[in-house]
Amino acid sequence: MNNIIRSIFTSIAALLAFTTPAFAEGGAPASGFTQLVPLILIMLVFWFLLIRPQQNRAKEHRSLIESLKKGDKVITNAGIFGSVTDVKDNYLNIEIADGVRIKIQRDAVAALSD
Repeated sequence: MNNIIRSIFTSIAALLAFTTPAFAEGGAPASGFTQLVPLILIMLVFWFLLIRPQQNRAKEHRSLIESLKKGDKVITNAGIFGSVTDVKDNYLNIEIADGVRIKIQRDAVAALSD
């Protein structure tokens, strides 16, 4: 995914660099705004390809953490599978085997398991 994004940015940057009036042959010097147009376009592409999707994933993760309840089967960031036995404000008790319970922070939950 990162290679695809990197190649898109490289292609856009190259295209914008050669279509900017500053690189035109024999033309007058470009105005300040015209020189900023390629930078603005690159920033917009960066926003829509990287920043916005990350914000959406963070929002989904927050809603997942807030909706956890007793009995949910979860996977932690460390890859531990378990079932929620107790929900507190900042932490959860998870049973990972018969009689084996651990206490984790809510943020340590990566996803719900099947």
